[in-house]
Amino acid sequence: MSANRETHSTHDDKLPIRMLHDRVLVRQDAAEGERRSGGGILIPATAAVGRRLAWADVVAVGQNVRTVEPGDRVLYDPEDRAEVEVRGIAYVLMRERDLHAVAADRFEGSEDSTGLYL
Repeated sequence: MSANRETHSTHDDKLPIRMLHDRVLVRQDAAEGERRSGGGILIPATAAVGRRLAWADVVAVGQNVRTVEPGDRVLYDPEDRAEVEVRGIAYVLMRERDLHAVAADRFEGSEDSTGLYL
């Protein structure tokens, strides 16, 4: 009976959706608001800045996605996004080609990989 409960809780932890084609589902970092510069200066949310890219964590990918996998950190343009709420959590849905970069954590130590990664 405990094995049955374990299977049930594992099923509940998964998202109730399956990504299709080249779609990527990401969870945004903390909400856009005040932030600090590298020098410690507080920058208010209302400060006018140019087009600013944002980091997010990949949660799910479609079967045709080739360069990212769940758990990767990716850089994307928050202006070009489609938001969706699943179980009360907001996610961003986009195509793989709309991602600008993948954080280098997964690629470090891989001498034979090519390209630039942030």
